[in-house]
Amino acid sequence: MRVAIPKETRPGETRVAATPESVKKLKGLGLDIIVQAGAGVGAKIADADYLAAGATIAPDAASTVRDADIVLMVRGPQGAEIANIKKGAVVAALLSPHTEQDNINALAAAGITAFAMEFLPRISRAQSMDVLSSQANLAGYKAVVDAAATFGRAMPMMMTAQVESLGGTFVAVMDEEFKNAQTAAGYAKPMSPEYQAKQAALTAETIKKQDIVITTALIPGRKAPILVTEEMIKTMKPGSVIVDLAAGAGGNTPLSKPDEVVEAHGVTILGPTNLPGALAVDASSLYARNLFNFLSLIVDKKTGVLALDWNDEIVKGSAVTKDGAPVPRG
Repeated sequence: MRVAIPKETRPGETRVAATPESVKKLKGLGLDIIVQAGAGVGAKIADADYLAAGATIAPDAASTVRDADIVLMVRGPQGAEIANIKKGAVVAALLSPHTEQDNINALAAAGITAFAMEFLPRISRAQSMDVLSSQANLAGYKAVVDAAATFGRAMPMMMTAQVESLGGTFVAVMDEEFKNAQTAAGYAKPMSPEYQAKQAALTAETIKKQDIVITTALIPGRKAPILVTEEMIKTMKPGSVIVDLAAGAGGNTPLSKPDEVVEAHGVTILGPTNLPGALAVDASSLYARNLFNFLSLIVDKKTGVLALDWNDEIVKGSAVTKDGAPVPRG
């Protein structure tokens, strides 16, 4: 079976879905790996490194995916990229199903079985495949670094509990609703208006004391909730910094703008939408391991062929297209 790694085409996407390390492991599953020339440039991986790991290099995207049984990407294929993939192939990537339904429909119409890595259930068996966690950890790290650089004041090099309070502080109303604030698959779900009011009051009291605030709240399929209102921002000290990691989904503040820096009421608001891409070397390495672990589940280790168990909750939970149609979701 052939696994294809095409070059990412989304603007600003520097990550890649396979590294020389993961190529070696994939070959250990009995798979042939073909990588598009230049696919690893953003992650500082040369074509020669893929060749040394046992991959074949193809000159362009079309020849990379044309005969592939499995296509691995960071972001999902779109438009002509989908047309180049053969019917019956499997695609695994971050497919953004809630915001890119047209691409999901196109994958289904093309007879491609697609798995959205962000839909993996948050269970112990899937921890080694958990793309959201591996990329979010890096995003959190980079958010702190960027916030400190923007802050414009010295921060002690030794991070103690006291120093950490300079950064974003997570505050939550720890009631019964909070304890049940996730779906069966482990993802956040909307909270009641009553809970949101309590949370807003607690946030308003806390935020005025902070120099740096980092927000991350997302609800799958919905606009990001507003956690920091403009009135709260007005209470923050001049020179304070907010890093809104939910800016791409509408933002946790009403003033956030995707991939822009906003100055408002003496506060700087950053709205990065792909912080892991700013750490492409590490992000690619972790993402490639996640994908290898996922393929280890769906490829028979003895024969090297696809063995999709549709009764497996990981397979079932992450599938977004099957048998020529989008997979209905509750």
